[in-house]
Amino acid sequence: MSGVRRVAKRKLPSFHKRKIKVVDAYCGIGGLSHGLVLEGFNVVAGIDSDASCKTAFEANNDAIFISKDIARFTARELNELFGDATIRVLVGCAPCQPYSTLTRRKLSEKEKRERWYPLYRFMRLVRATKPEVVSMENVPDLSNTDKYPVFADFVRALKKAGYHVAYETVDASRYGVPQRRNRLVLLASKLGEIKLIPYTHDDATLVTVRDTIESLPRLKDGGVDKNDPMHRASKLSELNKRRIAATPKNGGSAKSWGPDLKPKCYRRESGRSYMVTVYGRMRWDDPAPTMTTQCTTLGTGRFGHPTQNRAISLREAARFQTFPDSYIFGDPADVGITHTARHIGNAVPVMLGRAIGRSIKRHVRPYM
Repeated sequence: MSGVRRVAKRKLPSFHKRKIKVVDAYCGIGGLSHGLVLEGFNVVAGIDSDASCKTAFEANNDAIFISKDIARFTARELNELFGDATIRVLVGCAPCQPYSTLTRRKLSEKEKRERWYPLYRFMRLVRATKPEVVSMENVPDLSNTDKYPVFADFVRALKKAGYHVAYETVDASRYGVPQRRNRLVLLASKLGEIKLIPYTHDDATLVTVRDTIESLPRLKDGGVDKNDPMHRASKLSELNKRRIAATPKNGGSAKSWGPDLKPKCYRRESGRSYMVTVYGRMRWDDPAPTMTTQCTTLGTGRFGHPTQNRAISLREAARFQTFPDSYIFGDPADVGITHTARHIGNAVPVMLGRAIGRSIKRHVRPYM
């Protein structure tokens, strides 16, 4: 795209110069890769079937983007990317939508198995290339093997191939991510026992909404900061303007609304519980809720600004995902709210990527 600049190469730590190479499957716009890059890893490539992620991934990570379905990506191609690396690291976050509770309720058993293919494809690449280290990140529910036998199959295949495997559900806020985001993180190594580093933040040091976005300029509903195209908010309908104005500041919810403001589907008693989780405002002194692909839409979660009568902006969402303000999401003249929010919400938070990177770095040092 015209107008898109590439981030200047950083002076990276000596760890980057050693013969360790990383390939990121299902890379999206590069949240996980960027965390690894900031930890000094040599990320050589990202693979994703969504070609719209190419600009952001390549502009920020000094790596190539391969637009291809993992199902059609071969072991030979992956080995060529790793080249002469002495330690090969394959990371990935298979699309999590197939494992969400709502999605699972709507699908037949046959459809569920078809949706599980991304993780089976990732498993196929691991078995065919046997990289020294593997990491996978996904939704916590995936570890429920009664619901998702695909995860049990994945772990079993890793162990059969000689990997030491560790996995746990972590709260990303405990690694400095300013949002409550529980994720399943798996680490596997052919070199020896491997595990995630301990949490870096406790209740007293969690990064809050205030810490993250209070410094940004005020915005009106549907407004954009003239100095930052990413600091733009979705335009609300007249009804939603009335709703956010009627929502108490700093953590208020739709429970305070009169019947005229409530969506019809929530007017029944059975819908009252949902009124706490949608159309709400964030709290200044707590971490934000989990960023989703619709995190800039008022009615899809607690995505209302704590005090301003609007939904959060793209810049605010990016900060909650710990992308640096220097991260390039596309041509500044053509930043679209819907697709950029999808890219941001789908990403692994950069700070969680750094925690995974530090865990791998600590693990591999004795073998280098």
